[in-house]
Amino acid sequence: DLHLTYEANRRAVERVLPHPDDWLMIAGDVGEKEEHLRFALSIFTQRFKQVIWTPGNHDLWTLPTEADGLRGAALYDRLVEICHEYGVLTPEDPYPLWTHQGATYRIAPLFTLYDYSFRPAHLTAEAALEWAAEADIICLDEYLLHPDPHLSRIAWCHQRCQLTEARLSALPGTTPLVLVNHWPLLRDLVVLPNIPRFSLWCGTRLTADWHLRFPAAVVVYGHLHIRGTYYRNGVRFEEVSLGHPRGWNQDQPLEHYMRLILPGIGLKSR
Repeated sequence: DLHLTYEANRRAVERVLPHPDDWLMIAGDVGEKEEHLRFALSIFTQRFKQVIWTPGNHDLWTLPTEADGLRGAALYDRLVEICHEYGVLTPEDPYPLWTHQGATYRIAPLFTLYDYSFRPAHLTAEAALEWAAEADIICLDEYLLHPDPHLSRIAWCHQRCQLTEARLSALPGTTPLVLVNHWPLLRDLVVLPNIPRFSLWCGTRLTADWHLRFPAAVVVYGHLHIRGTYYRNGVRFEEVSLGHPRGWNQDQPLEHYMRLILPGIGLKSR
C-alpha cells in the first residue's frame, strides 16, 4: 500500500535502491490516479528484475476530477494495460514461476474485492452497512469504487472469485504457491482495534479455504495498514502495507519496510 498521493511516500519510492536480482510484489493501493501507477512502475521496473502488481480499492477509485471517468472493470482493464506497457505482471497474466537455489514457486497475483461477508453472522449485507454507519464508519469505496458493468461490488467480487478459483484449480502439479492479494483471504486476520466495523470492506469468506485447497506456501496481502507475519494451518501470511505517512518512520528508507517473502521465514506470531 504505497499511497502515492502523499509526497513523503513518493520521495521514499524515488530513493529506493537497485535490487537487480529481486522480484517486487505490489499488493495494491499504489494510488488513486493513473499517474501514481506510472510513477511507481517507471521506477520499480528499472530497479527490480520483475515487478508483479495486483489492484487495491484505491487503485479502482473513479475520482470526480478525472477527465476520462473510467469506472469499474473498464478502469481495471486500463490499469492492466498500463502494467503491460512496463512489462509488469498482473492477475490477468499466466502465473510465473520463480526459482531460487533449486526451489521453484509459482507467484499468483489475485484480484478478489470484497462482499461485506466479514460481518456478524446475524446481519445481512444491507444491515451490516447500517451497523457500520452507526459507528460513523463508511468506506469511500461506497462513493468512488464503481462495479460497472456488474450490478454491485458483491457481484463483481463473486465473479472475480469464481474466475480466480477456476484458474488456481487448473494449475498443473503441486508447485508451492505465493498468493498475492490486496484484501486478506481470512476473516480472522482482520483485526482493526480502532475501527473494527471497517471489516466489511476487507475481504470475502469465499477465499477462506484457498490457503488449504491450493498448495500455498505464503500469502501476501495489504489493505489493513498493520504490518505483520502470521501463521494459519502452517501457511505464512504477510501483511506488507507501507500505508499513510503517519504509519511509518520517514527517516527509514523504503527497504526497511519491504518484506522478504522468498526465501526466508517471517516472525512467527498469533
